Amino acid sequence: MIIALVFGVGLAAVLGLTAFEENLLYFYSPTQVKAGEAPVTHSFRVGGLVVEGSVKRAPDSLKIEFDVTDNTEAMTIEYTGILPDLFREGQGIVAMGNLQPDGRFVAQEVLAKHDENYMPPEVADALKAAEAAAKEKAKEAVN
Repeated sequence: MIIALVFGVGLAAVLGLTAFEENLLYFYSPTQVKAGEAPVTHSFRVGGLVVEGSVKRAPDSLKIEFDVTDNTEAMTIEYTGILPDLFREGQGIVAMGNLQPDGRFVAQEVLAKHDENYMPPEVADALKAAEAAAKEKAKEAVN
């Protein structure tokens, strides 16, 4: 009985942790997505600044495409639905969705920052990392 109980508890823990891992939504910057670090098998979050002049709305539908950048790489996000009121070019956003086999990111949800002073932490970190990488690359080019 004790062995069966220990086995049952262990099995439940493994199944619970597996389910938890599958439902986590990791954040990736456009640079990480372009480098192939993002999963193609499940949803994740991507974010950055909406590129000026990149917003394209489909006529007679709610489909919209726009580019986001971390100031190193840019990628296109496709979304069908109503965007947040604070969504605009040059502002930070986070989108949740899936990467398609052809490389397009299709979002199910788009979140925009809520005021002028706020930047989603993931986006701010991605922008800082991209800036540091660009400075390091420029430094190596000089040497």
